[in-house]
Amino acid sequence: MSAKHDEDEDEIFAAGVADEGDDDVDEGDEGDALDGEHSDLDDGSGDLPEVSRKVRRRRRRTRPRSRTIAMKRLTREELRLGALMFPPVDVPRPKTRAECREEARPCPWVACKFHLYLDVNPETGSIKINFPDLEPWDMKDTCSLDVAERGGITLEEVGEIMNLTRERIRQVEVRGLLKLKMASPSPDEVGAALLRRPGQ
Repeated sequence: MSAKHDEDEDEIFAAGVADEGDDDVDEGDEGDALDGEHSDLDDGSGDLPEVSRKVRRRRRRTRPRSRTIAMKRLTREELRLGALMFPPVDVPRPKTRAECREEARPCPWVACKFHLYLDVNPETGSIKINFPDLEPWDMKDTCSLDVAERGGITLEEVGEIMNLTRERIRQVEVRGLLKLKMASPSPDEVGAALLRRPGQ
């Protein structure tokens, strides 16, 4: 797949995520919308028509959105102050999953690639803080490997764990499955490879 195609996909997914917030309806707005625009629906009994399930389900976000810190935008002074505030520690980190499983929870190793508190973009070095309103020790789930070992969970549960919407999780799932499908050989290719093996 070309780099241009990947960029187009990213724009489509970003547009889908941007459109999600537009559908939010404040609970206070529901009554206002029904009182003002649809007052002709009132049959004189004083009872307003029942609000549809779709409108009732929409709520404003209760948790702040994730925040990204771009390394390019940090000044040398900010980097120096950060290094002084958080000097490197020489405490041995777990190297295997078995060692990690025995560690205390919530997991203190925020720099681990499986930690859910933050994500680091390997290309740009930017840091995305998934839960800007929480400290790592306030999180219910901190390790993605622990979540995976529990078994299958719903899109809503994944969204809650990662501070993303259900729709964004669905988009990421579809994209990941598509990449797996593109990378795996087709049944015809597997059969042709078996026929080409010597001695068969």
